[in-house]
Amino acid sequence: MAQVVVYGRKDSLARHRAAMSAAVHEAIMVALGYPPEKKFQRFVALDADDFLYPEDRGPNYTIIEISMFEGRSEQARRALISELFTSIESATGIAPHSLEMTITETPKVNWGIRGLNAEDLGLNYRVEV
Repeated sequence: MAQVVVYGRKDSLARHRAAMSAAVHEAIMVALGYPPEKKFQRFVALDADDFLYPEDRGPNYTIIEISMFEGRSEQARRALISELFTSIESATGIAPHSLEMTITETPKVNWGIRGLNAEDLGLNYRVEV
């Protein structure tokens, strides 16, 4: 399971949302071996006055937060970050300098999904990659 939250300025997200959504999901599928139907994303579009960041990041500055089950190797997490930078720049033109991302991993037992504790779910993908 990976839940993705993307924060950015309203004007930037309005222009890039579809391409960014596809690029983020593609990166997750490539780096973590996720199935195509496991797409969980939220876009938080902020007014310029509500999104403060260093001036050198530019108006397309974007933050991506990914919450997922623990168990991925350091190599897999590094591959995901690299793939995100590459695929987002290719799809949207947003330079890596204007992107920041964090990955937060928690035990499956800390998740509730479809009326069950995630520890009790059968998954159709591997977490240990």
